[in-house]
Amino acid sequence: MNTNAAVRPQPKVTLVIGSGSVKCAAGLGVAKALGEAGIGIERVVGCSAGSIFGSMIAMQLPLEQAMRDARSLWTSEITSSKDRMALLRVLAPKMFGFKPTNFGFRSDVPMMRLVNGYYKDLKLEDLPIPLHITATDLANGDLVEISSGRIAAAVRASIAIPFAFTPVELNGKTLIDGYLSDPLPVSVAIRHGAQVIVAIGFESPDQERINGVGRFAFQISAIMSNNLLKARLAFNSVVHHSELITLIPEFEQRVKLFDIEKIGYIIEEGERAAAKQMPYLKQVLGITAAAEAA
Repeated sequence: MNTNAAVRPQPKVTLVIGSGSVKCAAGLGVAKALGEAGIGIERVVGCSAGSIFGSMIAMQLPLEQAMRDARSLWTSEITSSKDRMALLRVLAPKMFGFKPTNFGFRSDVPMMRLVNGYYKDLKLEDLPIPLHITATDLANGDLVEISSGRIAAAVRASIAIPFAFTPVELNGKTLIDGYLSDPLPVSVAIRHGAQVIVAIGFESPDQERINGVGRFAFQISAIMSNNLLKARLAFNSVVHHSELITLIPEFEQRVKLFDIEKIGYIIEEGERAAAKQMPYLKQVLGITAAAEAA
């Protein structure tokens, strides 16, 4: 090995993790595969639950710690408390004072206890890897990028599932779940000048049976989200000039919203999805066999 040769800078990519509940843990598997291949991450973009797992990557947590943290943070406890006033606000909005920021069928107290307890006062601008979290402006449907301020507040806005949780007032806007504007926000990476983007997205599963209002709403949401995902990907592939490598993991096992016990399997699927594209990614980054051996 020639020690006098110039040190080649580490090739880096921007990692985008789309919405997909616990499936977003596959982003941890992608990050692991990138690291093992000697590829760094220069920026992370996270949407909805992708903001949680993206934050763990931006914090540069070891994989085992990220898995432990995820098991305690992404839990069904966040939906465990009903807001009993919500239905009354629907039935008698004038009497009970309906407004967007107080309407959600689930109380966000358990969620905020977990989110605030985990992130505390950690800010986005303090992370070792830049992190951008996306939400949706309730006023006009625009994608809102959050790149500074408390991570807890940004995550809470990004996972504000309509009807389930109340929208969030942040930076002068009323925000709801990021998937409604773009379930795989590649546009944020493009806006920040990313040359090579690795984006991992997830199709929302169809309901096995539609036997109630909740399942009906989730099925409508899945149809909208999947169609928007396909449309956004097609648009970004046509108009931008960066290299976009899209990963859509194929889960043979059905993964439900809070199947955190399957996190090991989910991460492995993320690794597998990355491995399939790794030869092409290395080619794009100019990583040769000689360079790897050096």
